[in-house]
Amino acid sequence: MNKIPNPVELESFRQILTSIPEEMGAVLRKTAFSANIKERRDYSCALYDASGDTIAMGDHMPVHLGAMPASLAAARAAFAIEPGDVVLLNDPFQGGTHLPDITAVSGVFPAGQRRPRFFLANRAHHADVGGMSPGSMPMAREIYQEGIRIPPVKIIRRGKLDRELLGLLLANVRTPVEREGDLLAQFMSLERGAARLLEAVERYGIATVERNARALLDYSERMMRHALAELPRGSFRFEDVLDDDGIGDSPLPIRVRVTLDGRSAKVDFTGTAPQSPGSVNANLPITQAATMYVFRCLLSEDVPFTAGLMRAISIHAPAGTLVNALPPAAMAAGNVETSQRITDTLLGALAQAAPGQIPAASSGTMNNVTFGGYDPVRRRPFAYYETIAGGMGAHASGDGLDATHTHMTNSWNTPVEAFEHLYPMRIRAYRVRRATPRSSRHSGGRGIEKQFEFLTPTSITLLTDRRTHPPYGLRGGSPGQCGRNLLQSQQGPRRVLPGKCRLEAEAGAVLTIETPHGGDFGSLS
Repeated sequence: MNKIPNPVELESFRQILTSIPEEMGAVLRKTAFSANIKERRDYSCALYDASGDTIAMGDHMPVHLGAMPASLAAARAAFAIEPGDVVLLNDPFQGGTHLPDITAVSGVFPAGQRRPRFFLANRAHHADVGGMSPGSMPMAREIYQEGIRIPPVKIIRRGKLDRELLGLLLANVRTPVEREGDLLAQFMSLERGAARLLEAVERYGIATVERNARALLDYSERMMRHALAELPRGSFRFEDVLDDDGIGDSPLPIRVRVTLDGRSAKVDFTGTAPQSPGSVNANLPITQAATMYVFRCLLSEDVPFTAGLMRAISIHAPAGTLVNALPPAAMAAGNVETSQRITDTLLGALAQAAPGQIPAASSGTMNNVTFGGYDPVRRRPFAYYETIAGGMGAHASGDGLDATHTHMTNSWNTPVEAFEHLYPMRIRAYRVRRATPRSSRHSGGRGIEKQFEFLTPTSITLLTDRRTHPPYGLRGGSPGQCGRNLLQSQQGPRRVLPGKCRLEAEAGAVLTIETPHGGDFGSLS
């Protein structure tokens, strides 16, 4: 390892470097077209060194940030990235995660440099990228049904946008104006990040910036190894399940064994269910992202979220399973639902080693809802995607929080006013869900009840979980209450919907989503 620089200098550079992806995110949010990015903030930005290691990231989405290094690696493998280039991709089998998440990558070239000394990347969830259902989160059986796949391609070459390639992409989506606006926002975000980084290089010198970037990686590693040294040695196993894959109705287990030796951790997912006919499959970068997030949560200090955290952790995820799926597996829900269950499973294992640090299971689902159709008032197609918060798990010190996004998601709420202004729908109710009284020492947070009224015929896809298998409690605490999906048409009784389904709603129908409560926590004694 490199010698640690002056701690004041190191902290200064941590703040300087972290401010760059944070400002990239602000530019992306303020210039994007879609509510999904402007309001829900479903995007992430990060900064990498010349080797592709993460040295700084914004306070954005864990499922994006832990997986984006694979996108950068795929872009670098496909092209020599030159000044003014931007590489675009979304293919889960070539660096992406699921198709709506489009990643843009560029290099940073300080004066006189012919090769990039840093890289920048951002990832944004696009509300539609084609495929068999509006919103591109369909009940698919293979990747080809989910939307347009983009392998690493140079969308901008030496500063010139490839309009023909852009036209090809936009011809395959339902909302091309919105997609073009969001893509251009991603490109502007990269430009801002490069400008800010070059300012730092000009002010402090390339050698000083790179030295501190390496020191941040080493510091993160040291802090992770210190945290692991505080845990008991041994192997800790846990199993949790996804309700189903939407095609069949059988639960799908995720199994993990975490082995701690005092300096490092081995994470082994042997025994996890084979990849599924439905879309709940996750690729290896998603599994890596969830693992990185969970182990970062063990650190009590505010440690830089860099690639150094993973130097002490190795992952074995058997190919062809839910946690390392192979082509042509459908992937839409792997990024959002399976990532949450991987997180729950890892936390369940670590709760045996660190019972006072790990909370009970949170809601364990992003409650994905996608809508689409034709808006007769605005005279245009529409597509919308949303995740809905749930309850946070209780912990040794108190109750879980109500109505909050937890773990691998970090998105915001779309304000009702913005939603109703943009789409032919009304929000009939939006409130914290009632909870059944429980006797545990600390109660899990409550979920949300949200009701959507459709003003025009609308296609709906739901990818939700924890509808039949509740979030677990810990230390004798009760499990959380499962979620429910309900549809009330103008004619006929209200009916309970499966957790994962596609349906057509008539004008006047009301969809109710009740999200799960978090699990309870009992006593450490």
